[in-house]
Amino acid sequence: MMRQLILTREHVREIERHVALHAPLEACGLLAGKNNRVEHVLFVRNQAESPVRFVMDPVEQLRAFDWMDAQRLDLLGIFHSHPAGPETVSPTDIAEAAYPVVHVVCSQTGGVWKLRGFWIENDEAVEIVLRVVE
Repeated sequence: MMRQLILTREHVREIERHVALHAPLEACGLLAGKNNRVEHVLFVRNQAESPVRFVMDPVEQLRAFDWMDAQRLDLLGIFHSHPAGPETVSPTDIAEAAYPVVHVVCSQTGGVWKLRGFWIENDEAVEIVLRVVE
């Protein structure tokens, strides 16, 4: 289990811009890097086009995985937004978690986006630290 995920302020801003652009629909993407440190944010279209659900476009997701392989980066996290809340993973998120990575939920309160990270394993979610560095 990963205990923390390290992102730069710019990564957080990229994610916030992406999810704000797609609100009120959920938006999603992948976090690539090495050793718990995100190096690149990859946006993937939400095929569900829903305000309460995300399904990554399989072609875009495969392209992103190929790009990560070519760059020798690992999949460290998956992010998606909950534009109307909650600010935690949902039962659907837990049931559909397919990769042993950090699941970052971006929720909005009073127009301000908040990111929280969760490790999902054995149908349980444990919050982990999202460390933001310069």
